[in-house]
Amino acid sequence: MKNKIKFGTDGWRAIIAEDFTVENVKRVAYATAQWLRKYYQEPSAVVGNDCRFAGKLFADTTTAVLASQGIKVFRANNDFVSTPMVSLGTVKLHADAGIILTASHNPASYNGYKIKASYGGPATPAMIDEVESLIPDIVSLNLKSLEEYAKDGFIEYVDLESMYCDHIEANFDMDAIRNCGMNWAYDAMYGAGQNVMRRILPDCTFLHCDHNPGFDGQAPEPIHRNLTEFSDLIKLSEGEIASGLATDGDADRIGLYDENGNFVDSHHILLLLIHYMSQVKKLQGEVYTTFSCTLKIQKLCDLYGINNTITKIGFKYICDLMVNSGKPFLTGGEESGGIAVAGHIPERDGIWMGLTIWEFMAKTGKSLTELIDEIYGLVGSFAFERYDLHLTENLKQEIINNCKTSVYKNFGTFKITKTEDIDGFKFHLSNDSWVMVRPSGTEPVLRVYAEAPTSTEAFEILDATKKELLS
Repeated sequence: MKNKIKFGTDGWRAIIAEDFTVENVKRVAYATAQWLRKYYQEPSAVVGNDCRFAGKLFADTTTAVLASQGIKVFRANNDFVSTPMVSLGTVKLHADAGIILTASHNPASYNGYKIKASYGGPATPAMIDEVESLIPDIVSLNLKSLEEYAKDGFIEYVDLESMYCDHIEANFDMDAIRNCGMNWAYDAMYGAGQNVMRRILPDCTFLHCDHNPGFDGQAPEPIHRNLTEFSDLIKLSEGEIASGLATDGDADRIGLYDENGNFVDSHHILLLLIHYMSQVKKLQGEVYTTFSCTLKIQKLCDLYGINNTITKIGFKYICDLMVNSGKPFLTGGEESGGIAVAGHIPERDGIWMGLTIWEFMAKTGKSLTELIDEIYGLVGSFAFERYDLHLTENLKQEIINNCKTSVYKNFGTFKITKTEDIDGFKFHLSNDSWVMVRPSGTEPVLRVYAEAPTSTEAFEILDATKKELLS
C-alpha cells in the first residue's frame, strides 16, 4: 500500500524526490479532479507554480491529470506565480478551484500542493478532508501532451502576473506611492513576488530578486533572523529608505521594516491596517484575529466601535469568517504574517499588505515610526516575543496536562490573573501582559509567546515561564 498523503494546515508538503514525486502529485491531482467533478457540472481550475525546484514539472503534471478527467484548466503561462496570483485568478476567471504548487516558507528541499476554493481563499478543512479521502493508492492514466489537451479546449494559458498587476493598479493610488518622495526596498527572498514588484515599482531597491530555487540555502520565511542582510541594507541607507517589505517563497506572508531597519511585526501591521482602513479610508467591517495576536487589537477596536472576533490559530479560521459570516470585513490576520484586507480576496497577500502600509505612509507623509507612535498614543506601547522550546514528546504532553489542570499559579514573580484556552493556553498577567503556551501539532515543540509593555519585559516573562515549565 502506498504512503497515505496527508494535507496539513496549509496544503500537502513533502521533500522533493522522496514523497513529493510526479507519481504522488498525479494521485493528489486525480483526487482533486474527482472532487471537482462531484460538485460542478463543468468544473474548472487555475494551476500555477512558484519558484521551487521542478515547480513547472509538477504543475504540468497536475494540469495534464485534471485535463484528462475533463476539468478545464487555466494554466499560468508565467515562469512562476505567487499564491495570491492563483487565488485572484480563481476569482477573476470564475474557476471552481485554484491549485498552486508551492511549499510556501519551507526549506528548498520541500515542495507542496495548495488548494484554493472558488472564493479565492484556502479550501475549508471539510473540502480538504474529502480530497484526501479520494486519493487512490495507484493512478494509471494514459496522459496526452499538454498541446493536445489545449487543442481539445481543456487547457487555456493565462497571464496571472499581468492580471494581478492590473488589479493592483486599479485598487491602489500607485502615483502617490511612486511619487511621494519616499524610497522603498523589497526583499523577495528569491520568491514568487519578485517580478510583480519589478513591474509596479521599478525604482525600488531590490534584494534577492533573482531566480534561485535553492533560496541560497535559507528557508524563505520573512522573519527577522532570516532578514538581517535586508535590515542592514536599510540601516546603511541612513534614512534614505523609508520602509522595507519582504515576502516569503509564495509571497503570501509579509515581513516589514521601518526607516531605521527595525522589524515591524504582524501585530503592529494589523493595528496600522485597522487604523488606516477605518479612520483614513472610512471603511466599515469586522476584524478577525487569531488567539496569539496582541490584546491591543481589541483595545483599538473598542475605541473605534469595531467588532473583533478572536479565532483559533490558522488563517483558515479567519478566511471562514470572511467568507461565511455574512458580514463585511475590514481586516483579519495571524501572528505569523498572514493578513487579508477588504477590497481584495479573502487570502493572505504579503505584497498587498505592504502596498497598503506604503499607501498609508504616502497619503499622510508620515514615517512608519510616526504612524506606530500614533497607534501607541491610542492603545499604549507593547512588545511581542516568542520562544520555541524543543522537548521530548513526553515532556511536551506533561506540560500541556499541567496547563489543563491549572497547576501553574505564577511564572517566577509574574502572577497569573486569568487563563484562556481557545487554542493553547493564554495566561494573563498584570499590566496588560500575558504569556501563552501552545503545542505544535506536528513536532515535539512548545511555542511560548509573550506580550508586555517592552521587549525586555517580554523576554523576562518568557525566561520565567521557560524555567517554570521545565522545572
